[in-house]
Amino acid sequence: MSPNKARLPKNAQSRWQEDWEDSSNESFPAFTPEQAKAWRSLNPVMSVWRVLGFQALTGLAVTLVAAVLTGSWNSASCVAYGAACVLLPSALLARGMSSPVTAINAQTAVLGLFVWELVKIALTVAMLFGATRVLKDLSWPALLVGLVLTMKVNWVVLAWQQVRQSKAKVRTD
Repeated sequence: MSPNKARLPKNAQSRWQEDWEDSSNESFPAFTPEQAKAWRSLNPVMSVWRVLGFQALTGLAVTLVAAVLTGSWNSASCVAYGAACVLLPSALLARGMSSPVTAINAQTAVLGLFVWELVKIALTVAMLFGATRVLKDLSWPALLVGLVLTMKVNWVVLAWQQVRQSKAKVRTD
């Protein structure tokens, strides 16, 4: 018998079916309007545009630090280009996903995510390949510093939001 046609023993099937039926009969209590408002105040939604703003500020700061440390606008422009390789594709993804078309139903949302993520990856790769034409005296290490630091600031923003939320929860308790 092939693995695809293998069946569970009868007692395992019945236990699985019983568990499924038990879990489908459970009801979840609905929040009152006051509880929903309190939950939303403790769990605010982070705007993707805010994250992009932090990425832009990070790219600008890293570019200025590179200019000061190296004394070379060439290195600073390479760092700025690396930051742009993150910012522009991410902004395009955010704009595409905020389109009303992707909010029609779950299927269009998933399809939109796949399509816009593919566009983001393609644009990032194209920008990296085009770096040699855009920048004279390209410094790959400087470009990668700008790219990596701008990309990784997402984790700092998310951690910062978690700290803010935990402080807000402590204040309300």
